Amino acid sequence: MKFRMTTDLDSSIYKDALDIRRAVFINEQHVEESLEIDELENQTVHLVGYLNETPCCTARLYKKPDHSLKIQRVAVLKEYRDKKLGKDLLAKIESLAEVHWQSSLMVLDSQDHAIPFYKSCGFEVSGDGFLDAGIPHHFMYKKITEQ
Repeated sequence: MKFRMTTDLDSSIYKDALDIRRAVFINEQHVEESLEIDELENQTVHLVGYLNETPCCTARLYKKPDHSLKIQRVAVLKEYRDKKLGKDLLAKIESLAEVHWQSSLMVLDSQDHAIPFYKSCGFEVSGDGFLDAGIPHHFMYKKITEQ
């Protein structure tokens, strides 16, 4: 899988990211578009994974003031699930966290159904659950260790 990233909201990479997010969050999970596409779009890096030049997964990233890397909007198109592409995406994000952002901590708000997936990638749950867009979530984190 090849990865491309952008901060340019007029780029084809960003369009691909939005197409994936709309398919997963808006069409499948019925999240309101106004909640999915928000004021942080122009402040984040949009990462898209391509399999044979076809966009299949995405995530949105930004470095927080505490220097942790916030991971948001992780999505894999339905027809590409259970192919380890999500793990590949998170591995790429981890390498970017270390090299591009010099972050030693990755954080995210996981939908509860995805907690086992994130745990399998080394993330840990912290704190009580909460609702985001009407969907149960938990805060998760992963400390990045030098290899």
